[in-house]
Amino acid sequence: MVGHIPLASQESRCIFLVEQDPFQARDLALQIGHFGYAVHALPDLASLKQAVCHTRPSVIIMDVVFPEGNLAGAEVISEIRQLYAMPIPVMFISSRGDIQARLQAVRAGGSAYFTRPVNVSALIDQLDRLTTSEQPEPYRVLIIDDDADIAIFYEQVLQQAGMRTAAVNDPLQVMQPLFEFRPDLILMDVYMPECTGLELASVIRQQEAYVGVPIVFLSMETNRDKQLKAMHRGGDDFLNKDILPNHLVSAVESRARRSRALRSSMIRDGLTGLLNHTTIKEHLYREVLQARRRNVPMAFAMIDIDWFKSINDTYGHITGDRVLKSLSRVLQQRLRKTDVIGRYGGEEFAVMLPDTNGQKATQVMDEIRSGFAQVRQYTEAAEFHVTFSCGIADFPTYEDAIRINKAADDALYEAKRTGRNRVVLATGG
Repeated sequence: MVGHIPLASQESRCIFLVEQDPFQARDLALQIGHFGYAVHALPDLASLKQAVCHTRPSVIIMDVVFPEGNLAGAEVISEIRQLYAMPIPVMFISSRGDIQARLQAVRAGGSAYFTRPVNVSALIDQLDRLTTSEQPEPYRVLIIDDDADIAIFYEQVLQQAGMRTAAVNDPLQVMQPLFEFRPDLILMDVYMPECTGLELASVIRQQEAYVGVPIVFLSMETNRDKQLKAMHRGGDDFLNKDILPNHLVSAVESRARRSRALRSSMIRDGLTGLLNHTTIKEHLYREVLQARRRNVPMAFAMIDIDWFKSINDTYGHITGDRVLKSLSRVLQQRLRKTDVIGRYGGEEFAVMLPDTNGQKATQVMDEIRSGFAQVRQYTEAAEFHVTFSCGIADFPTYEDAIRINKAADDALYEAKRTGRNRVVLATGG
């Protein structure tokens, strides 16, 4: 057993590709690299053994058959697992599709098995699944209580449990924090001056954006009829103010989890998992407000897949859907976690890049455009490439969400009019 072996950076998502043929290795590494993976090609099993002593990759991709034996690849993986006890996901690629080779790969702990020629789209699907280990974003809880000390106490309890909180002590000032904080759950006192919790719940529920946000009332009220009345006015639960901290955390987590799952299904596109049209428009409005408040730039890009109708007509809608998913994956892997990505509709996508001016956004999107054009798209009978056109507008060149949206749309039209497969920046002229 060896000592500690460092894990490759999660940001780089390091892949070890063991391939004897240098041309195939270079070609496959290039295809995988377009999706944001850092691929290190290794020529033989000895190189693999040496490499894993120094770095633990996110995934190993390798053949089953090597000069050392028909099943040498699978045997070496079994060896590595026994020697180093490292749970490295392994994907096997082979010209062999027989049950014996597949069985040996499974026994070696293989997570996936592909026969040559490799369908890169399917391989990327598996890579994404095996390397996705992001922690979910902390639940966001808005606390509304006129007693600042109590609000601070609740904040401390929930923050210690890993949640993000915001507190409002004046219920009449809740609308702006509600919009900006976007809570997964509202924790609200029942009895407050100026406005009771029941009245405030009714006000919040009358706004479509907050109909599904759970409202949990907190009070010393023990009268069951009054508690039920509070629930009838828009509450989802009623907790006693002297609730134990661990019980409070449990109640809030369970409600917030269900709320987030429901909201995710409502705001995301079913095919790509990206934000849908309505949600992306809301995010644009919010991002522009934040950019203005912080006095920083932000850019908005609109993307349209070139000749998409022809792709559907030629290869079928199932292939067209694969192309849409392929572009969504490229965008997710190549952009920052702070960037906002959505499917605007049909073959159109939208991207928001905070703290980014138009020139920088143009450079970023052009690099993605170039990389996506090199990604091979597959059907059972054909292999082809796809391009996209992109229009970009930025703040403060355009001062509000409506103008930015229109300017980006006009720039996209210009990109398509002047030949497609290009990025055009709206200049404000």
